[in-house]
Amino acid sequence: MTDKKVADLSNVVRYSVRGRKTKSNTEKFAGTPRSIKSFFDSLPDFLKATDLKNLAADIIKAKRRNKAIVWMMGAHPLKIGLSPVINDLIKNGYITHLGLNGAGVIHDLEIAFWGRTSEEVAETLGDGSFGMVEETPTHLSQALAKSDKDCGIGESVGGYISELRPKYASYSVLTRAFQTGIPVSVHIAIGTDTICQHPEFDAALWGHKSHIDFKLMAEKIRKLHKGGVVVNFGSAVIMPEVFLKALTVARNLYGDISSFSAANFDMIQHYRPNLNVVQRPTIMGGKRYSFTGHHEIMMPLLAAAIKSLHK
Repeated sequence: MTDKKVADLSNVVRYSVRGRKTKSNTEKFAGTPRSIKSFFDSLPDFLKATDLKNLAADIIKAKRRNKAIVWMMGAHPLKIGLSPVINDLIKNGYITHLGLNGAGVIHDLEIAFWGRTSEEVAETLGDGSFGMVEETPTHLSQALAKSDKDCGIGESVGGYISELRPKYASYSVLTRAFQTGIPVSVHIAIGTDTICQHPEFDAALWGHKSHIDFKLMAEKIRKLHKGGVVVNFGSAVIMPEVFLKALTVARNLYGDISSFSAANFDMIQHYRPNLNVVQRPTIMGGKRYSFTGHHEIMMPLLAAAIKSLHK
């Protein structure tokens, strides 16, 4: 007979986020990228320099033609201070849909409330305190519980932060997107995020709202057809898998969705992002880009390229 005994999360020992050491704070965050047109004009017209300028031009064209510009990320770009860059892109219409994994919503909320996030895993894993702050799961649970039943995670948390207006809310991409009317879909994997360690975590509620966000993405990416752009920054598994299934649903419901540009940015090139974002979705037509480099350089560089090439 199977042993069905499970861990009792009501007994976990937690501590206040105010006493936690963090690696990231808003004092180190990026500024808003400016045009550096002379730099881009001076680049050689070969290989990745050409690709970067072409991708920026594709994004500019997509905005002008009212096509989808889908921006997908893991949490790393938020932890390393790129929220101002993302918010500036949202403000100027260069992101029409933002897709995040579960860690993304955790770090975005912590940045909004306390201006810092990201603990040193090696220092807290040994004594079982990794991810055991009390305030973060409490806020997230409240955000989901008080939102309308047809709201996904992105809208629920973005609206919650907007309502409470914490000190660092201006750094929150969920808040900027909510206030701008840009949909944010959050795609969780139960057991991968620290919120799953806490007694407040309602797996049924989180799963329900994440599924709403999946359907939201499937609806929004239909406008990729003939000139849209999808960009993946640093999600090696979750977002590439979600995108592939959402694209399948969209094509099943609406027919041909092709001839769009697909780009992957990462510090090393992984199997799933390149197959599931860049190559397979564009078999029926489109442009393919893959860039290797650190996000804290490549994302501001792409944002600056867009501003520099915009006419």
